[in-house]
Amino acid sequence: MPSVSSVASSVSHRISTRRAERYRLRDDLARVDPAADPERYARSLGTLEYPWGITMALSFALFRTYAVPSIGELLYETGEFTERTQKRYDDTVLLLDAPVEHGFVDPRARNAVRRINQMHAMYDISNDDMLYVLATFVVCPVRWVADYEWRPLGRNEIDGLTEYYRKLGKHMALKDIPGTYEDFEHFLEDYEREHFAYSPGSRKVADATLDLLTTFMPFRLLPAWLVRRLSFALMDDRLLDAFGYPKPTAVERVVARNGLKARGLAIRFFAGPRTVPQYGRDMPQIRCYPRGYEVDELGTFAPGCPVRHAG
Repeated sequence: MPSVSSVASSVSHRISTRRAERYRLRDDLARVDPAADPERYARSLGTLEYPWGITMALSFALFRTYAVPSIGELLYETGEFTERTQKRYDDTVLLLDAPVEHGFVDPRARNAVRRINQMHAMYDISNDDMLYVLATFVVCPVRWVADYEWRPLGRNEIDGLTEYYRKLGKHMALKDIPGTYEDFEHFLEDYEREHFAYSPGSRKVADATLDLLTTFMPFRLLPAWLVRRLSFALMDDRLLDAFGYPKPTAVERVVARNGLKARGLAIRFFAGPRTVPQYGRDMPQIRCYPRGYEVDELGTFAPGCPVRHAG
């Protein structure tokens, strides 16, 4: 019969081994220069370490962009995000996915960025609005991971994600791109304080996206009205005010946020590390292309800006 000390030693060894496996990717990334290989950070964190969390963070980041009336009204006037919400969501995910998977030098990634630039060129969009959207891609995942995932990001991981989106911004020919994560965060905060405001079109786009969210797993297992209330509980007051959404109760905030925190703890203590990357196309909420897709065919192609501008 094994002694108490040998059993304790065996348990300690198993715990130590499991922890090493769980944190191996973090330790591997610690040896990678964020400025030299930001694509590796975006790919590792987005498809292996936090595929669901970062996808959800970027989904909620969309709501923040709608709350800027010049963005939300444009999206409403195109009709794409209210009449073809699922397709627009899918196309956005898939186009952003290509450079994450393949790196910016790959022809598939270059085609995806070209499609993004072609779509933006059809409309009158300011550089500052584009920078704000980019800032949500940088800041929202970092905040979501810190609040709800199984471990927070390390400094090198934050820098790697920041450098990746700086690189995306350069491929989109954006000007005055913030240099650090903190610069992006300050830009985002200042832009929201100055530009967040209620507009009818923005509200309709937010409502359509929220309706789509209720169809995603695991949310579709719940009544749609409850998913909406829990979604409000994950939004800050600044965002709620911009859409005219009702303020959640303290209980709703606790339930929604602690539920996500509990998921993170469950992953930390019970789930093994993901070994097969999960790209955007692998997510069950991507539903418009069951037979596959061509990057060149994603997005919108109708010419002209539907929003009238003075002068």
